[in-house]
Amino acid sequence: MSWRERLRALRMDTSPLRDSRDFRLLFTAGSVFYLGSMVAYVAVPFTIYDLTGSNLLVGLVGLVELGPLVVFGLYGGALADHVDRRRLLVWSGVAQVGLMGVFAWNAFLPDPQVWLVFVLAGLYAATSSLQRPSREALEPRTVRHDQIAAANALSSFAMQLGVLLGPLLGGLLVAYAGAGWCFLAAMVGYVVASLLFAAMRPHPHDGETTPPSLRGIGEGLTYALRRRDLLGTYVVDIAAMVLAIPVVLFPALAEEVFSRPELLGLLYSAETVGAMVATGLSGWVGRVHHHGRAIVVAASAYGAMIALAGLMPSFWLACVFLALAGAADMVSGVFRATVWNQTIPDTMRGRLAGIEMLSYSVGPMAGATRAGFVADAWSVRGAVVSGGVACVGGVLLTAAALRDFWSYDARTDPHAVAERARRAAAAEPS
Repeated sequence: MSWRERLRALRMDTSPLRDSRDFRLLFTAGSVFYLGSMVAYVAVPFTIYDLTGSNLLVGLVGLVELGPLVVFGLYGGALADHVDRRRLLVWSGVAQVGLMGVFAWNAFLPDPQVWLVFVLAGLYAATSSLQRPSREALEPRTVRHDQIAAANALSSFAMQLGVLLGPLLGGLLVAYAGAGWCFLAAMVGYVVASLLFAAMRPHPHDGETTPPSLRGIGEGLTYALRRRDLLGTYVVDIAAMVLAIPVVLFPALAEEVFSRPELLGLLYSAETVGAMVATGLSGWVGRVHHHGRAIVVAASAYGAMIALAGLMPSFWLACVFLALAGAADMVSGVFRATVWNQTIPDTMRGRLAGIEMLSYSVGPMAGATRAGFVADAWSVRGAVVSGGVACVGGVLLTAAALRDFWSYDARTDPHAVAERARRAAAAEPS
C-alpha cells in the first residue's frame, strides 16, 4: 500500500452522511445545537459575575444544575424508551428556545435579575437532560450497524467543533454586543435544530416499551451492572474524568507555573484541537473489532499524556501533550459509544444513554474537586501529574478486573451478534 493510499485510509469515514438522510439531519441539528449551547455556556457565568462580582455565585450555578441533571437525565432516558424520541427532541428543543428567549429578555432589562438566571439555568439543565438520551438513542437507528463507529466519529467531530467555536463566538458577542445577544444567537440555533429534528422520519420503538418509572430506571441500572463488558466502558470513563481532567487547574498552570496568563485560552482549546485532528484521521476505527482493548489503550494514553503535560518545562510543550491527550480521549470516546450503540437493545438504549449522561455530568465535577484539593495540599504540577498516573492505574485495574470488557470482540460478542441479527431481520422485506 502506497503512502497516499494509507493517508486516504485514515480520512474520516463520511459514508453515514452520504447514505442516510436522517443521520444528516441529526448530525446537522447536533452541530447547531452544540454551537448554540457553548455560546450560552459563556453568557450565563458572565451575566452572574457582571451583576454580582461574586465568583462564589458563579460557582453555585453548577450546584443549581446538578439536581436537574441527575433527576431528568435518568427520567429522560426512561422516557426515551417509551415515547416517540423524535417528538421528544422537538418539544424539548421548543422549550429550550423559550428559555433562551427569557434569558435574552432578562439580559436586556435595565436591571437584570440574578435570581431569574439561576432559575432559568436549572430549567435549561432539565430540558437538556430530557433531550440528550433521545438524541443518542436515535443515532444508531439512522445508520447501518457497520456504520456506527463512523457515525460516532462524525458526531464527536460536530461536538468538538461546537466546543471550540462556541466559546469563541460567545466571547466576541459578550465583549462587543452584550450577553443578551449570546442568548439570542443560541435561541436561533435551537430553532434551527428543532426544525431539523422535526424533518426526520419517525423511528418507532421495536416491540413493547417500558413506561417511565423508578422500576424502569432500576432495570436500566441493573442491565448496565450485569453486563461486565458494558460496565467496563463506564468505569474507564469515570476513572479518566474523576482522576485526570485538569481543566480546573488551567488558570493556575498559566499564571503560577508558566507565567503566561495571556495564553490561558490555548490551554482550554488544546485538547479540543487534538480531538478534532484525531477525528479527521479516524477512517481506521471501523476496521477495529477489539473495542475493549482499544478503549483501554486510548484511555491509558490519555492519562499518560496528561501526566506528561504536567511535567513539561514549557507552556508550548504542555499544550502539545494536552492536544495528544484530547486525541486519545476522542478515540476512547468513539469506541465506548460504538460498544454502546452496537450492543444495547433499542428497548434499553434511552435508559443507558441517561446513565451515560450522568457520568459525563457528575464526573468532571468530582474531578474538579479532586484536582483542586490536591493542588492546594501539594502543588499544581503534582495535581496534574498524579491525576494522569492515577488514571492509567485505574484503567489498567479495570481491564484486569473485568475480563469480559478487555476481551470484547464486536464480531463474536453475543450482544453485538444479536443486535446485528435483529437489524438484519428488520431490514428484510416482509
